[in-house]
Amino acid sequence: MISFIISLVALLGGYFIYGRYVERIFGPDDRQTPAVAMADGVDYIKLPNWKVFMIQFLNIAGTGPIFGAIMGAWYGPWAYLWIVLGCIFAGSVHDYFMGMLSVRHGGASLPEIIREYLGNNAKRVLLVFTCFLLIMVGVVFVYSPALILGDMFPKTSMFSGVLLWIIVIFLYYVLATLMPIDKIIGKFYPIFAFALLFMAAALMICLFIKMPALPELWSNLQDSNLNNPKSILGTDTFIQKNPLFPALFLTIACGAISGFHATQSPLMARCIGSEKMGRKIFYGSMITEGVVALIWATVSAYFFYYGGWREVCDPVVVNNFLEQSGKPEGKSLVQYFTAPQVVEIICSGWLGTFGAIIAILGVVAAPITSGDTALRSARLIIAEALGMEQRTIVKRLLIAIPMFIASILLLVWQIENPNGFNTIWQYFGWANQTLSVFSLWTITIYLTQRKKPFIITLIPALFMTMICSTFLFVSQQAFGMDYRLGVCLGVLLVVGALVLFLVKFRSLYGSAK
Repeated sequence: MISFIISLVALLGGYFIYGRYVERIFGPDDRQTPAVAMADGVDYIKLPNWKVFMIQFLNIAGTGPIFGAIMGAWYGPWAYLWIVLGCIFAGSVHDYFMGMLSVRHGGASLPEIIREYLGNNAKRVLLVFTCFLLIMVGVVFVYSPALILGDMFPKTSMFSGVLLWIIVIFLYYVLATLMPIDKIIGKFYPIFAFALLFMAAALMICLFIKMPALPELWSNLQDSNLNNPKSILGTDTFIQKNPLFPALFLTIACGAISGFHATQSPLMARCIGSEKMGRKIFYGSMITEGVVALIWATVSAYFFYYGGWREVCDPVVVNNFLEQSGKPEGKSLVQYFTAPQVVEIICSGWLGTFGAIIAILGVVAAPITSGDTALRSARLIIAEALGMEQRTIVKRLLIAIPMFIASILLLVWQIENPNGFNTIWQYFGWANQTLSVFSLWTITIYLTQRKKPFIITLIPALFMTMICSTFLFVSQQAFGMDYRLGVCLGVLLVVGALVLFLVKFRSLYGSAK
């Protein structure tokens, strides 16, 4: 627990110290924001600061800092390091600048901001890439909560069918995508965000009460495995198939850095009333997400490494696991208990009936609220690219209907394909972090043009370039190269990116002279 406490303090300190430094570099002022200067009653609406924060937090969070942190903790305390360092120096900086650049460019979406600093060719690529990513998010976050909701009711109940819940969730998506932002999102998101924060705070209190012996940054990971026998944990096999580098940095995305956030920040850039609230809303919401991820990584360490599953699981579940684990085809702990199951078991076990209700809000409502804003962002991005105003419902429908049809087709393919969900999720994970690479390079060029300390995003940009390229080279879903060869190619790509940047830097510096 000492590593957890140190990490928690570091995250909070990062907001107050490094966050202020980043804010000074950008230099917010008193100019009118798009919410005031471009108010249209649909997407550009000034909202209270607390509400903007809560919506931004839920937009970027969803189940990312929960499920990703639970799986990331299988790598041990390395998860703490990535959450803390990634969140403070990469994710929060990324979210703050993308949000504030959108404010400065009239609420512009990600492809337009990229066009401004990386050129039209980059914009065209990112336009297609971003829209496809957002539609994937919408599809992924329809099917997973529909499965959970369908299993909650008896099979004889009219509410037990998965197809029924898919239809219900998709109809909600339609409304949330088309309605003015203050009608549905502005009213319900703060409630769901509070539930997510309350769940995390309650679990943190439980952790401090229990004070379990968990893996520390300086401890031997094998010795920290308190399961008996140790072999039932199964992390060794998992890590062999998914090497820490680069898999950890893709597994924990939303808790450290996520390119998806760059598509969401412009939504709130159109609702913020003052530039000076940017650090609290954009940087602060990412730090908050990091805290949530940190808590869930610690809960996961308790469940898997400490052997907490024996304490919180029903005795029947414990016996069923132990009985099957002794068989040749038996599953390990990390295979047997999925991330959503861990959430449900921990919340109901530690927090009782009320906790189970909160868990449902976290596991079901959070992904749904990520999916609807993803499709809303896609609508706005396409509208911006076509130069089509969105004040009238007819213009919104002209863009939304083809987008919904594409989503339905992808959803049908996912349902019909036995491995459809896993396939889409894997591509989403890589595409998500690849998007952060483009965003970080965009911010770096912006800082270079303004003769500001570009090193604060250059280092994260190079690191994430290395992560995404290496994963592409070594992943069995992509090129499937030898691990060492893939890492070497990743290094070469990073060196090439750095050279191109230095050439660009010299041209910008020379033109400035």
